[in-house]
Amino acid sequence: MKVIVLGAKGMLGTDLMNACRKAGIETEGFDLPEVDIARDDAGLKQAGQCDWVVNCAAYTDVDGAEKYREKAFSVNGDGAGRVARWCRNTGTPLVHISTDYVFDGNAGTPYREDAETNPLNVYGMSKLAGEKAVISSGSKYLIVRTQSLFSRNGRNFVQAIMSRLEEEGTEAQRDRGTEAQRDRGPLKVVNDQTSSPTYTVHLADAILRLLKTSRQGIVHVSASGECTWYEFACAIAASVRPGAEILPVTSGEYPRPARRPAYSVLDKALYKSWTGCEMPGWREGLEEYVKRMSNNQ
Repeated sequence: MKVIVLGAKGMLGTDLMNACRKAGIETEGFDLPEVDIARDDAGLKQAGQCDWVVNCAAYTDVDGAEKYREKAFSVNGDGAGRVARWCRNTGTPLVHISTDYVFDGNAGTPYREDAETNPLNVYGMSKLAGEKAVISSGSKYLIVRTQSLFSRNGRNFVQAIMSRLEEEGTEAQRDRGTEAQRDRGPLKVVNDQTSSPTYTVHLADAILRLLKTSRQGIVHVSASGECTWYEFACAIAASVRPGAEILPVTSGEYPRPARRPAYSVLDKALYKSWTGCEMPGWREGLEEYVKRMSNNQ
């Protein structure tokens, strides 16, 4: 088996390349600038023949998409369709990575694959456009919706919280007996948005399992369990700086350019049915992440 990974330098792409190699699967990765899926001349011809294409390439700046709408759609919408049509023309099955942000977050229970989509922000709209482009392309496809990714590779919530806590710890030591630390105030994190933070190493392993099933359609894959961003931040703090003060706030108290769904947990029953496996919990992912960071792996 040979797998081609687009967006190979990103969080998921990097871990998927590593997972493939560890499993003895021939893999080849492409990223900017050699392959730009947002351009008409996507450069995909140089990829050659393979058994699967996994499209991890995406515009992922959720707030930035509100300002740069055209850029988000050129990558997440038109770009996804361009990849899918190339796969159709070459007869290559496609795995396309999508997001929980195609939902509006008004559900009280985890979203199934057949749930109605209704994105709240431009990023979600662009990813939904990509899903539709893949589906209408005529290619053999598997759309994997996931959520709240974190990894050693690239910017993410865990990295941001750790950096802030480390910075505060350093300031507290340097400014002991002054007002500097007090003036800055404690870290504030929203407590009214619930998700399932997913470690990309676990997601990469799940994608390999799905490749072996040769299934088509849409499937949800994210960490087991759920938590608010505040609860996640507290768990991060407990692992790297116990006792750090973190305050819960509402989304209204912490406005962002893009609206986020209040509850976007994905139902993984179909994934379990297809693979016979359950996804590891978000706490397991965080524990493994912290361990690898500590060991510099």
